[in-house]
Amino acid sequence: MARKFIAYLAISADGFIARKDGSVDWLDRPHPKGAYGMPAFLKSIDTIIWGRKTYDWALSHGGPASISTTAKHYVFSTTPQTAPDVTFVNTPIPQFAKNLRRRAGANIWLMGGAGLFGSFLDANQLDEIILHVIPTAIGEGIPLFSPAKRTVEMKLLSSRRFADGVVRLHYAIPR
Repeated sequence: MARKFIAYLAISADGFIARKDGSVDWLDRPHPKGAYGMPAFLKSIDTIIWGRKTYDWALSHGGPASISTTAKHYVFSTTPQTAPDVTFVNTPIPQFAKNLRRRAGANIWLMGGAGLFGSFLDANQLDEIILHVIPTAIGEGIPLFSPAKRTVEMKLLSSRRFADGVVRLHYAIPR
């Protein structure tokens, strides 16, 4: 089976992935048993692609290893850097994605943010989006995708409502 690039994330009810300053304090809430399926999702991936700003945020919150110690971590950045257990990438997305898809392995998690999601979408390299809509409006912030003129049809694969009001929407993006 071909490896998929999957954006798996939370979004506010009014469509933002973070506040303008990058804060995700509105996500600090009790999680139901099973953490919205996160443990199962982590078992389905072996690679995490980070946007540089999201990677910087992760460094201040325990680092990428706090998410997964077994996944291969890549960070898209225009500034060359080195860090243990992380590969920094500035290869064009189509070439990078093609090379990664050729390798044997599990699915690939796009770990944000809007620039990374938008760039993979515009390069026709985003296969699925799994959104957890949090029943909280934050008023303004960072949108799911960086702004651009685009129309992208998506196919709803599944939806699930959790007892706390969170709704998971799982979409495929035809390639």
